[in-house]
Amino acid sequence: MGTIVFHGSKPIDFVAVGRLCIDLNANEINRPMEETSTFTKYVGGSPANICIGMARLGLKTGFVGKVADDQMGRFIVRYLTDNGIDTRNVVTDRTGAVTGLAFTEIKSPTECSILMYRDNTADLKLEANEVQEELVAAAKLLLISGTALAQSPSREAVFQALEYARRHGAVVAFDLDYRPYTWTSDEETAAYYNLAAEKCDIIIGTREEFDMMERFESHLAHNDSQTAAKWFDYKAKIVIIKHGKEGSIAYAKDGSSHRAQSFQAKVIKTFGAGDSYAAGFLYGLLQGWPIGRCMTYGSAAAAIVVSSHSCSDAMPTADQVNRFIEASSSQI
Repeated sequence: MGTIVFHGSKPIDFVAVGRLCIDLNANEINRPMEETSTFTKYVGGSPANICIGMARLGLKTGFVGKVADDQMGRFIVRYLTDNGIDTRNVVTDRTGAVTGLAFTEIKSPTECSILMYRDNTADLKLEANEVQEELVAAAKLLLISGTALAQSPSREAVFQALEYARRHGAVVAFDLDYRPYTWTSDEETAAYYNLAAEKCDIIIGTREEFDMMERFESHLAHNDSQTAAKWFDYKAKIVIIKHGKEGSIAYAKDGSSHRAQSFQAKVIKTFGAGDSYAAGFLYGLLQGWPIGRCMTYGSAAAAIVVSSHSCSDAMPTADQVNRFIEASSSQI
């Protein structure tokens, strides 16, 4: 059985809260953005990608967020709806805020970058009183994302969602998703990340993201096991620390540790891997699988997405992941 126990009677498997934006992925790959002329539009934002991934895997999902009152905002809502995601708590901004944009540069399969436009974005305008308690209460698993903590009123909305989750017994996962350009100081960043993480059952991030949270705690010495142990003193039951090409390691509160199985992939770009990994891993937990199997499933989903031009559009179905794992196993 899995390490996490979910309330099986709840009607919604998964709800995410946070960033909804537009990804504009370069069509001319293997060249710098200065020489790129055309881009393809996709729905983006880490929590959005993870939610789409969960929906593609066959789960009942919902989203808590805010979109601009413009063509891009309507595109996002329609895309979520078309993917079977409950959008009753996707609020439309009326203050003149805009949709966040992320232009991607694909110089090579391993040299990718993102140019973000995040000024006056609608997703950071979500207010605490706009978070619907009934939607969070209906969910087995709530996902929060670090980007939404960067500014008010969005950060208060995240903490309101956390309060509803605790009140109604939802499991909470935290995708650290640290974007330094949206924060004003190291002290502010560490404070809010730590305050949120203290309330979460599952914490997922890169080694660099955990280092950011620990920058004023030199006694932890950037050590994976010590990092995990810190969060087990709060509510965490699983802590996943990602090390890029070196893979990831998951620590459980029972003292066990697990490493992800890696898969060969024809990599087009690197972004989207973390979102698809999170979707696959959390899907496995909701099925009651052991942590090792969840990590394998997440790794397979990530290998599929990095082999595609898009992130959200490439999120695989359960059948695609299962066939990928089977095909990869037959090649060993």
